[in-house]
Amino acid sequence: MDKINIICVDDEREVLESVSRDLAYFADMFNIEECESAFECEELLEELDAQQEYVGVIISDHVMPEKSGVELLTEVALDNRFLGTKKLLLTGLATQADTIRAINNAKLDNFLEKVWDPQELLQTVKELLTEYIVEKGLEYEDYIEKLDPPTLYRLIK
Repeated sequence: MDKINIICVDDEREVLESVSRDLAYFADMFNIEECESAFECEELLEELDAQQEYVGVIISDHVMPEKSGVELLTEVALDNRFLGTKKLLLTGLATQADTIRAINNAKLDNFLEKVWDPQELLQTVKELLTEYIVEKGLEYEDYIEKLDPPTLYRLIK
């Protein structure tokens, strides 16, 4: 089974821990990585690329010091090594202009507001991982118990 990573990025430790806790459902099949800044995420992306591991989903806060989540996700969207990586912006402070910029420049796959519903986050990540695995041509049967059946059916029919 290929190693697929879910990366969570937020400069607030308690928010990061909360996201990871909400995603614990995936921990037996996917690596859940935590980064406290965009720069830490960029370093992790370099490591994962060097190890030839997949980055299925990046969940990033928007407002962070030094580099915003939109800037980070835009860079990821423009990096050919991470084509297909699903991007989810998680924030409570984004303006409409920020959101439009994220969708247009970062090719955002989804957006959730803080405070999020844990079940909505879980379902969104299930759908994004399903899309990622099918689009990458990976053996989805290896991950089937953690994927979203309606999304899988829509993509493979």
